[in-house]
Amino acid sequence: MSLSDTVVLIPARLAATRLPNKPLADIGGVPMIVQVMRRSVEADVGPVVVATDSEAIHAAVAAAGGRAVLTRADHPSGSDRIFEALQTIDPEGRFETVVNVQGDLPTLAPGDVATAVVPLEDPSVDIATLAAEIVRDEERTNPNVVKVVGSPVADRRLRALYFTRATAPWGDGPLYHHIGLYAYRRAALARFVALPPSPLETRERLEQLRALEAGLRIDVAVVASVPLGVDTPADLDAARAILAGRARHTH
Repeated sequence: MSLSDTVVLIPARLAATRLPNKPLADIGGVPMIVQVMRRSVEADVGPVVVATDSEAIHAAVAAAGGRAVLTRADHPSGSDRIFEALQTIDPEGRFETVVNVQGDLPTLAPGDVATAVVPLEDPSVDIATLAAEIVRDEERTNPNVVKVVGSPVADRRLRALYFTRATAPWGDGPLYHHIGLYAYRRAALARFVALPPSPLETRERLEQLRALEAGLRIDVAVVASVPLGVDTPADLDAARAILAGRARHTH
């Protein structure tokens, strides 16, 4: 599915506290940011651009044959960073759909990037994102696992009513682990970054609540599993093992 009006932007900065210089960490012989870029290119939804405030990340992406743009260093979030990059690469507004892929998901399934765009085929949806059903009990109560509370609108598709670190919703039925990959209509992204932080966003420390509180509609495509986010040295080892295993299977 190649959409001529879609661009994939990957925000990346070096200032990660738990894993210094995280985007440049070696995974399978290339920096992690290059692995994320490759998964995004394999998704085949549109051109892929890394948005960074780091000359080192910019150089690493360029050395791997990718495209990166330098942004200001003072952005409060990845959303603000990709919006600046979008205006830089596309001032005339050709791209109507913007996919934000986090730079710490080197094991991301390319098909999941493509799946994230699908809910935007419904004109009433402003933002689309992903979730996977929680299968491990400890994740149900873990505040680091963000849950999406949504109303089913189609097979494997929810309309998001709330995002929370609490265990929700109550009662029998599945819980969904939110995956922080977003597809925005350009107008929705522009509106989102112009909004001040909202009360529930500040309380839950979840940026996407700002969009819901402002009345933007977020739909969620349900995928098979949660990609490994790399935040610690142990995560990095796990990502290396996963990608080394995939490489063995493909040769």
